[in-house]
Amino acid sequence: MKRFVLLTLIVCLGSFAWAADDEAKVSKASDRVQAAADVLNQIQSAPDSGIPQEILSKAECVAVVPSMLKGGFIVGGKYGRGLASCRNPKGWSAPAFFTIAGGSFGFQIGGQAVDLVMLIMNNDGMQRLLSSKVSLGADASVAAGPVGRHAEGNTDWKMRAQVLTYSRARGVFAGVSLNGAVMNQDKDSTREFYGHMVTFKALLTGEAEPPPDANSFLTTLAKWAQEAAK
Repeated sequence: MKRFVLLTLIVCLGSFAWAADDEAKVSKASDRVQAAADVLNQIQSAPDSGIPQEILSKAECVAVVPSMLKGGFIVGGKYGRGLASCRNPKGWSAPAFFTIAGGSFGFQIGGQAVDLVMLIMNNDGMQRLLSSKVSLGADASVAAGPVGRHAEGNTDWKMRAQVLTYSRARGVFAGVSLNGAVMNQDKDSTREFYGHMVTFKALLTGEAEPPPDANSFLTTLAKWAQEAAK
């Protein structure tokens, strides 16, 4: 029994080390912007999966967390750092950096790094996001998003969900539940990227101009949103 527990702990720690190494690759804010663009490109370029066009074309905001950490032993946890952009009269807003953290209970062994995509589907959800702190499932209703080029027959996203969530791990893309996770503005990354503090509201409503380093993400987002709207 002791050997089994020891082996389990070794596997768990090794998995976390692997996941932490992935997260370290996007530790800088500018690297995270490029990584988020890569995530969107890879997901939407897949021939038989991805975010349905009907959904992406109607999303008010899009948030991406490259290499979110998941895992644990007995008590699981989630932690990641990402960025979001919202539609405004000028196009897509300057990226707003955030952290997301949450826990889950259950028998879980091992660690895993996943890419996370969240779509804020209506104005109510967007207003929650502008507050710079959102508890998913409490402040904003959240549901696992449908996967595929079209969302025919699935009405959750039309009727009730303010936030739809997706994850990708080891090439598998699927809807994922994030009830209980909390999003907060990442002030350190905001200062790093913009050179000073800028509020979530100023960024996501288009009051702040995006710097050149934001172009990779905003161009990619605009490309796929325009494609989805056709």
